[in-house]
Amino acid sequence: MQKMADRFRIWGCAALLIAALLFAPGSVEAQEVDSDAPVVSPAVLVADDIQVTSDRRLIATGNVEAFQDGTRLTAQSIEYNQDTGALTITGPITLDDGRGSVIVASQAELTDDFQTGLLTGARLVLNDQLQLASVQMNRVGGGKYTQLYKVAATSCRICEKNGKSRPPLWQIRASKVIHDKEAQQLYFDNATLLVRDIPIFYLPRLRMPDPTVSRTNGFLFPELVINSLFGTGIKTPYFVTLGDSSDLLITPYIADGTRTLELRYRKLFKRGRLTIEGATSDDDLQPGESRGYLFAAGEFQLKRDFVLQFDIEAVSDDSYLSNYDVTGKDRLDSQIKLQRARRDEFIRLSYINFKSIRGDEDDDVLPSDVVNALYERRFFPSVIGGEIRLAAEAQALERASDVPTDVNGDGVVDGRDVLRLSVDTNWLRTFQMGGLQIQTQLGVAGDAIRVSEDETVDDGDSSIAPHVAVGLRYPLIRRSNSGVTQFIEPLAQLAWVGGDGLDVPNEESTRVEFGEGNLLALSRFPETDRRERGWAFAYGTTWARIDPEGWTAHATFGQVIREEAQPDFTESSGLSGADSDFLLAGQLEFEGGLAVSGRTLFDESFDITKAEMRGSWSNAKFGVAGTYIWVDEDPAIELEDPINEFTFGGSYQIDQRWRARANVRYDLELGRAATAGGSLTYRNECVRVDVSLQRRFASSTTIEPATTLGLSVSLEGFSANGGPKVDRRACGKHAG
Repeated sequence: MQKMADRFRIWGCAALLIAALLFAPGSVEAQEVDSDAPVVSPAVLVADDIQVTSDRRLIATGNVEAFQDGTRLTAQSIEYNQDTGALTITGPITLDDGRGSVIVASQAELTDDFQTGLLTGARLVLNDQLQLASVQMNRVGGGKYTQLYKVAATSCRICEKNGKSRPPLWQIRASKVIHDKEAQQLYFDNATLLVRDIPIFYLPRLRMPDPTVSRTNGFLFPELVINSLFGTGIKTPYFVTLGDSSDLLITPYIADGTRTLELRYRKLFKRGRLTIEGATSDDDLQPGESRGYLFAAGEFQLKRDFVLQFDIEAVSDDSYLSNYDVTGKDRLDSQIKLQRARRDEFIRLSYINFKSIRGDEDDDVLPSDVVNALYERRFFPSVIGGEIRLAAEAQALERASDVPTDVNGDGVVDGRDVLRLSVDTNWLRTFQMGGLQIQTQLGVAGDAIRVSEDETVDDGDSSIAPHVAVGLRYPLIRRSNSGVTQFIEPLAQLAWVGGDGLDVPNEESTRVEFGEGNLLALSRFPETDRRERGWAFAYGTTWARIDPEGWTAHATFGQVIREEAQPDFTESSGLSGADSDFLLAGQLEFEGGLAVSGRTLFDESFDITKAEMRGSWSNAKFGVAGTYIWVDEDPAIELEDPINEFTFGGSYQIDQRWRARANVRYDLELGRAATAGGSLTYRNECVRVDVSLQRRFASSTTIEPATTLGLSVSLEGFSANGGPKVDRRACGKHAG
C-alpha cells in the first residue's frame, strides 16, 4: 500500500510539473506570437521518478509512460528540454499512435509532440501485420512521413534458433523505405525480394499499400495459368481506383497460345450500381480473328419506387466463353427491366434478347426477342370481403427469320412470331369453421393470341376461361413438453376451368414443373398460352416436425385427378394422363449441420418420372454438398436420352494452414465425368498459395475438352482486405 501511495504522489507531482512547464510565461508568449497555430492537447507523463533541474530540464526515469493526442509512448527514461522542446528518450521504446502504427526503438530524439525526430534500432509495425526493421528511422512532416534506412520488411513471424534469428519465409530488403501515413503507401528504394534469404528478384523502385489501406492503385499478385488449349501463361492484374465509388481492374493474360486483355469496371452510385466486364483476345484457336466478350449489369432505384435493371451479354463467337472458362452458360440473355413492387401493386416492363451459343441451334429460328408488360393489383372490398386480384399481361415473341414454313425440320416454323394478351380477375375468400379452413376462388380470364409468319396455322385465336375452386385445409398441431412441435395438414381442392383451349402453337409452356408450389394451382402451365380445362381434384398432405434442439423435417405428398387428360402435358412433366403422377417432396435438417432435401414424381407402378435430391453437411473443418438429378426421356421436349447425373463439391480444413477443395459433375448415363477439379490452399500470417486443377471433359462442335492448372502466390500484410486474419505461428521445431 505504501508503494502505491508513493507512486500516486509521484504521478501527482509529475502532472503539476508538466502543467507548470506547459503554462510557463515563455509558452504563453509563443501562443501570442502565433495565434493561428493548432492547439495541442497537454501531455501527460507518468514515471517512477521525475526530476526538474535548475536549467529547466525534466528527467523521468523508470517505467516511463507519456500520452499526447492519442499517442502513447513507453520508455526507460525521458529527458525534456523546455528551451528546445526536444525529447531525449532511452529505450526500449514503444510509440503507439492508436491508429494501427507502432514503433519500437532503442534510442530516440523527438519533438515534444512525438511527431518529428530520429530513432535508432527502430522497427515499424503496421496494423499488427507488417513489420519493417531498420537501422535508423526519421519522422518528418509532423509525423506524416516515416523514413527508414537499411530496411527488412516482412509479415512473417521471426523465430530464433540457438540464440540467432532465423530468416523469415519471405522478406523485402531495401536501402530506404518511406511510409506516407496519409496516403497509406510504402515506397521502397532498391528493393529485393528474398525467400529464405535467397534473392528472387530486384526492383529499383517499388510501391505497395500499407495494411491499413482498403483500396489503392497498383499491381495485384500475378497468377500462373497452364491450360491445355493455350499453354503456359501468366495473368498480371492492375487495379485502378477512380475516386471513392468506382474502380477498374485491368488483367493482361499472356500465354503461348493467346494474348488477352481482361477488363472489369465497377461504379457505385447514390441510388444504383454498375458493373462492366469483358475481354479481347488474339489466340491460336482462331488465328487472325479478334475474339472477346462483354457483360454489363446494373440496377438503379428511380423515383416512385421504380427499379431499373439491365443485363447485357455479348460474345464474339460460340466457343469463346467455354475456351476461356468465363461461364458455363450456353444461351445468353440480355435484358432491360423496369418494375415496381408495392404491397398491393406490381408493375413490370421488360425486353429480353436471347442468343444461343450451342453449335446445333440457329439464332434466326429461335424466339430471340421477347417484350413483356405485366400489371397486377389487389383490393380488399369491405362489402363482399375477401380479396380481389386483377392482372393484365402483354407479351410478344419475335424471330429474326421471315420464312413462314419449317425449312430446317425441327418441328417449329422458322419465322413464327407470336403476340399474346391476357387478363385475369379473381375473388378469393377464406372461411373458418372451427379448425377447418375453406378457401374459395371465383374468377374469369381471357386470352388472345395473334400468330404471324406461319403458313401452317390460322392467324390466331382467343378464349374466355371462367373458373371456380373450393379448397379445404384442416391443420393439426401438437406440442410436446420437450419443445418439439408436430404439424400435419390434410388438404384438398376441387376446381373447374371453362372455355376451350387456344388453337395456337405452344411457344411458352413447353417445359412444365410439378411441385409443392403448384399442387393447388388452377393451371400448372408456366404461361397463359396454355390453361388446364375442365374439372380437376387435387389432394395431399403436408407434415412437419420442428425441434429447436434436434432434427427438423418437412414433407409433402399429393396428386391431381382430372376429368380428362390435358393434351399439352408431356411425359416428363408428371401431369400427362387424367391422373397425374404422385408427388413426394421433403426436407430434413439435423442439428449437427446435415441437411437433405428431395422431390420425386412416380406412378402407380412406382416408375419414377423425375427425381432430385440435394444434401449438404458442414462443421468447423469439413463441408460437403451434392445434387442428384434423374429425368426420364421425353422426345416431345427434345430429350432423347434420360438425364442421370450428380454433382459433388467439398472442402476440408486439413489444419490451421491447409485447406483442400474438390468438385465433380458426373454423367451416369454416359458413364463419364463432365467436369472435375480441385484446389489446395496454404495460408499463414504472411503468405497465401493457391494451386488449382480443373478438367472439362465434355466436347461438342463448340466446346473442346480442356485442362487448366492455376498457381497463385500472394504476400499477406499489404492489404486490410486480404480476408480474415490468420493467427501467427508459434516458434517451435517446425515454425518458420
